[in-house]
Amino acid sequence: MGKRSKRERQEELWMATATIVETPGHVFYERLNEVLSEHDFDRRIEHLCRRYYRGRRGRPSMAPGVYFRMLLVGYFEGLDSERAIAWRVADSLSLRKFLGFGLDEKTPDHSTLSRTRRLYWLSTHQAVFGWVLKVLATEGLVQGETIAIDATTLEANAAMRSIVRRDTGEAYDAYIRQLAEAAGLEEPTREQLARFDRKRKKKGTNREWKSPDDPDARITRMKDGRTHLAHKAEHAVDLSTGALLSVTLQAADQGDTTTIFETLDSAELTVRQIGQAGLREVVADKGYHSAAVLVGLRDQDIRSYVCEPDRGRRRWTDKADGQQQQVYGNRRRLRGRRNAGLQRKRQELAERSFAHMYGTGAMRRLHLRGRTNILKRLVVHGAGFNLGLYMRSLIGVGKPRQLTRSTLRRLFRLVFQLSSRPKPSPSSLRMMHTVWTLRPSPFPSISI
Repeated sequence: MGKRSKRERQEELWMATATIVETPGHVFYERLNEVLSEHDFDRRIEHLCRRYYRGRRGRPSMAPGVYFRMLLVGYFEGLDSERAIAWRVADSLSLRKFLGFGLDEKTPDHSTLSRTRRLYWLSTHQAVFGWVLKVLATEGLVQGETIAIDATTLEANAAMRSIVRRDTGEAYDAYIRQLAEAAGLEEPTREQLARFDRKRKKKGTNREWKSPDDPDARITRMKDGRTHLAHKAEHAVDLSTGALLSVTLQAADQGDTTTIFETLDSAELTVRQIGQAGLREVVADKGYHSAAVLVGLRDQDIRSYVCEPDRGRRRWTDKADGQQQQVYGNRRRLRGRRNAGLQRKRQELAERSFAHMYGTGAMRRLHLRGRTNILKRLVVHGAGFNLGLYMRSLIGVGKPRQLTRSTLRRLFRLVFQLSSRPKPSPSSLRMMHTVWTLRPSPFPSISI
């Protein structure tokens, strides 16, 4: 029996790299590197980022291809922070090969990753997103005619207890204490202040309060009923293939009818850049339904399939011309057979992008602050999501962990089928034995 005490020894000062035991690289990352090399990813990115590097003095910088690969690792491995990405890359031999680092080289730390993110413009990250979409378009994985638009909230990296007033900068606790003392409570305790604050109405409005840590965050109610500082991410998804066409970050207190056209214009521009004809149909849920939105879609020559909430009987006397016609036209299309299939696809594909980017992609709780910084990370996450679609068409899986799970799933399914199969009868066993002994051997006879 081996013992731990026998393994304790002093490490050698020098060791030849040829004697180090190396593990084979991960199949997913090796194939992904082949895809990036095949489409000349590094040369294009280095040409795109040449504006950020001037002169040859100073410390050697991190290559642009390494930076974007590290952000892709954050998506594929489900790492929420840049510290986790740096640690994972330094610890994994497969990821070292993916980034092109040897065992005697130090991988970039989290401060280098953060400094590079602040150095690169948002337009550079969006150009990488567009490059991935062009790769998908060459493989026929993007059509861009019928899209679905949906939004979700992301919890900001800021606490509600740290909000201050926009006019005076006063903290929330101090403001409540002043109101309680003005109402007649002398030296109130924390329980009395909480009880007093609970009875107030409209106490957390974004017009009066802001976060000093993340001014772009907004007070909103999350899907689970809690109130947090948050941002709103909006996606435009191609319903033909499931590709992500656009990712925008909006203020969480803005309604869906206000932010839809920014996402729509971004998706339209992306579709035009990759050489497609343009948008023709938009599918959305009830939050996007309004007469102004339907008229705006008509003006852009886009057919709408927007679910209509039950508002009762509507009056059109004080409405602008054309709104009633567009609302009734959208209502007529909702009753058709095509709408049922489009709504099912919307629920499947739009929610799938949220699940991969914010669920398994670990971006539901943000670690960055500022809308620009957050959007840089979301855009590269979207590029990773589209690369996952391309990898799924090549090797059958879109994430490295899914490769292991699919293999185990097939093995368990085979074992279950063998265990649940009824036992053969003795006569069938004798027949199988006879057939097996009489069948020609697949191996040639060898005489010694």
